[in-house]
Amino acid sequence: MDDNINYLNATDKGPKKRVLFIITQSEMGGAQRFVLEIVSRLNKDKYDLLVAVGSDGGGEFLKQLDNADIRHKIIDSLKRDINPVQDIKSVFETRKIIQEFRPNTLFLNSSKAGFIGSLAAKTITNWKIRPKIIYRIGGWSFNDPWPAWKKKLWLTLERVSAPQKDIIIVNNKHDSDQAKKLNIKPRNQILLIHNGIDAYKLALLPKEEAKLRLFEKIARYSGKIFQTETIVGTIANLYPTKDIASLVKVAEFFKNDTSIVFVVIGEGSERANIEKMIRERSLQHKVLLLGQLSDAKKYLPAFDIFVLPSVKEGFPWALIEAMATKLPVIATRVGAVEEIIEDGKNGFIVEPKNSNQIADRIKLILSDDRFKQELGIQAHQTVLFKFPLEKMIKQVEDLL
Repeated sequence: MDDNINYLNATDKGPKKRVLFIITQSEMGGAQRFVLEIVSRLNKDKYDLLVAVGSDGGGEFLKQLDNADIRHKIIDSLKRDINPVQDIKSVFETRKIIQEFRPNTLFLNSSKAGFIGSLAAKTITNWKIRPKIIYRIGGWSFNDPWPAWKKKLWLTLERVSAPQKDIIIVNNKHDSDQAKKLNIKPRNQILLIHNGIDAYKLALLPKEEAKLRLFEKIARYSGKIFQTETIVGTIANLYPTKDIASLVKVAEFFKNDTSIVFVVIGEGSERANIEKMIRERSLQHKVLLLGQLSDAKKYLPAFDIFVLPSVKEGFPWALIEAMATKLPVIATRVGAVEEIIEDGKNGFIVEPKNSNQIADRIKLILSDDRFKQELGIQAHQTVLFKFPLEKMIKQVEDLL
């Protein structure tokens, strides 16, 4: 991707609005998905877009930006973990990009980019016109399963940097309520904008093809060729917040049931710990970690049940994609889940770290085919009418 920046970009209708998106990592996660949905749909005759991305993460997000023909730059020093030396470097590196691009809107995404970006903008004193600063958070970092000191640090950083931001976007009511309670106050307002998808354009594989391809990948993973009647699956990065360990514990309830297998699509820092846990419980052929698969959602039709066992979420894309696929879903009571699922009608809500509850709901769903089908239909209707992509795009573009 060409890093040269054209500052004039004028059309017969006047100059384009320059929007600079900054995001911490180059992997595909919730924040990256949000940015990609927005930048790929904004009118390029109206907007001059640049995405600045931290160097951590493997680069799948950068490939997606290339596919969408969106310019991007790498901020080499911007990392997810706190590192004083690298963080100071990233402030100056980010400041240079801001000064060169001169955005009308600075759009910060995720906790680290939110703090670094707002600090970099604050150090620029020679603005002719100060850009609007929008910060979008998909789940407060101080809710992560971290030590108390780290939670307190992130809360302090959010409070200190909030006055530098004009608008803070949250994607669930819980985070909005927390911001008000904890005195996180931007210049203007906090807005709740739910994630949205186009339920008819998910580019899913047909069910039988999806199962066949997944079985091929399972065979390569396990070294055995086999079929199974039921696949309980999830799509999640292997981070502590996703609590895949609880899903492993769920699998123990079905250890002697050869008709069911548990599949995890995703990669991350917790892989070694989860693999150890699987070995210790002799579940190597019951719980299968398939790693990162390109465009993972296309495999959703291969699943029979979707489980999201997270201990922290904002508004989980994978959950509403699974619901749009007409899958019965089970999710923990975190983030926006209670705004998405009506327990027992379009899915099930369970308490975090409660493997017993998840196992019970799986057994209930598998005991009644008609009930299983009805859950999937209601899930699809919920996404179709409550969380359309067009609504999310319009709400964001109104801010630009």
